[in-house]
Amino acid sequence: MHKLSAALIALLFFISCGTKKEEQKDLAQSEEKWWKEAIIYQIYPRSFKDSDGDGIGDLKGIIQELDYIKDLGVTAVWLNPIYSSPNDDNGYDVSDYRNIMSDFGTMEDFDRLMKGMHERGIKLIMDVVVNHSSDEHEWFQQSRSSRDNPYRDYYHWWPAEKGKPNYRYSLFDEKGDAWKYDSITDAYYLHYFSQKQPDLNWENPKVRQEVYDIMTFWAEKGVDGFRLDAFQFAAKDTTFPAFPDDLQTNFIQYYAMQGNLHEYLKEMHEQVFSKYDVMSVAEGAGRNFEDAHNLVDADRNELNMAYAFEGVDIAKREGYSLTHFKEVFSRWDKEFAEKGWLSIYLANHDQARMVSRFGNDSPAFRRPSAKMLNTFILSMRGTPYCYFGDELGMTNSNFETIEEYQDIAAINGYKKVVNEGGDIMEYMQNLKFGSRDYGRTPMQWDNSTNANFATGTPWLPVNENYKTINVESEKKDPNSVLNHFRRMVELRKNNPVLVYGAYTLLQPEHQEIYAYTRSWKGEKMLVVLNFSEKNSSITLKEAKSIKEEVINNLQSPDIKNGTIHLLPYQAVIFSIQ
Repeated sequence: MHKLSAALIALLFFISCGTKKEEQKDLAQSEEKWWKEAIIYQIYPRSFKDSDGDGIGDLKGIIQELDYIKDLGVTAVWLNPIYSSPNDDNGYDVSDYRNIMSDFGTMEDFDRLMKGMHERGIKLIMDVVVNHSSDEHEWFQQSRSSRDNPYRDYYHWWPAEKGKPNYRYSLFDEKGDAWKYDSITDAYYLHYFSQKQPDLNWENPKVRQEVYDIMTFWAEKGVDGFRLDAFQFAAKDTTFPAFPDDLQTNFIQYYAMQGNLHEYLKEMHEQVFSKYDVMSVAEGAGRNFEDAHNLVDADRNELNMAYAFEGVDIAKREGYSLTHFKEVFSRWDKEFAEKGWLSIYLANHDQARMVSRFGNDSPAFRRPSAKMLNTFILSMRGTPYCYFGDELGMTNSNFETIEEYQDIAAINGYKKVVNEGGDIMEYMQNLKFGSRDYGRTPMQWDNSTNANFATGTPWLPVNENYKTINVESEKKDPNSVLNHFRRMVELRKNNPVLVYGAYTLLQPEHQEIYAYTRSWKGEKMLVVLNFSEKNSSITLKEAKSIKEEVINNLQSPDIKNGTIHLLPYQAVIFSIQ
């Protein structure tokens, strides 16, 4: 009797300790931060709204639509680069980090924009492009002028008398070569992207201080966060040793997370992030989970959240399997369940349209599949990033010739295939599915000329389907993609379980349906998403515990004996006991 009591007491103690540990984990992950609860809306300013008729979106255009952004319910805006730039890579080649590109307006326009956002309770996140600058930046102009110029070491130079440096691959170069010979000083400079984007030398403390001063300038103006473009490539081994031959296919493996990158981020945190209530995120999450945790775990004092590529890279022209999709997102969630924080997204300015890549953009299924994908993004753990136009279900355009593309990656990629005698037809077919330009076509506001994006000729053609897919028509339709997006945003904002709750994948082997639960502080929700164009069903024990349907992109599903029957691309969230 005494032995049984002792065992029972021990068992109860063990359960209690386990519960406390779970609660501690819950509390550690659910420590409230505004950037965890944020719903981020990404705006590509060139394509959002043109206020002056030159065909290019601008800051005044965004100001005109601030009430639209507020009505979406989003809490933050990530603005792609608006700094002075010769525009070789649409602003990702910066010539003056403290000025506004003339295409977009003035600093006064920026101040009005930020003030208008803050008045509406919307935070502003700036893109910081400091792996490289423009070759027209004063630093580079000085750097290339002579070998003994004080700015020489702001960039990576290799004197020609030492012979050609070991090969480095360039993502945007038509020959794929990241070393560019410059005759002025008889030397090569490094550019991981285009020739007009020379890489900054982060090993030089003067460069680092320049960047921290620039970020402080914007933080003092009142911006609420920074997204660091291509930053996982910023640190280099400046001896430039030989790399293996498979550089192009294993770019992240050999180029990311090199040298003293973590020390630089800690220094950036100390000088900038720790002094302001700002969010921080870098493009990419390194080579593996260890890299990702080292970037974002709170005790590292580096960044706030990981922005990993693996999920968005799943979509390919030949299609993807839902089981693989589930495995990737579930693996990342599990890895960050107790420590660190993730970003959740399926589209951005470097991708084609979400519904064309992950859903079904045919007239029959575009609406339900766009709603389903938005339901997924806004019901997962992590900070959701929603790309402009995806709240409408905007689709890919259909460019037929290389001359129709404006993106340097597409144009120089084409030249590279030609130079190497590659398959042009295959390259063009891949472009038609995944070109960055398709994610950059102008916002579709209404069914008037140019979708009311611009009175002049748009810098990229407006998608021909704008007469049916546009803000004005979707506002009026209670069943539109837009209104479902708004309802889903409100659901997330009003239910912390969708922000902080534990994620549990159900039936990972199911070929058509992605089902999972979110649970937190006694609340539990069941998310059921049909990723296929056919009717499908799933049997779940959780279905017998349904309390109510909280959101649905189609009619209420038929549920019998624990089996939920879904229509094509149906997305439903239930509260369960």
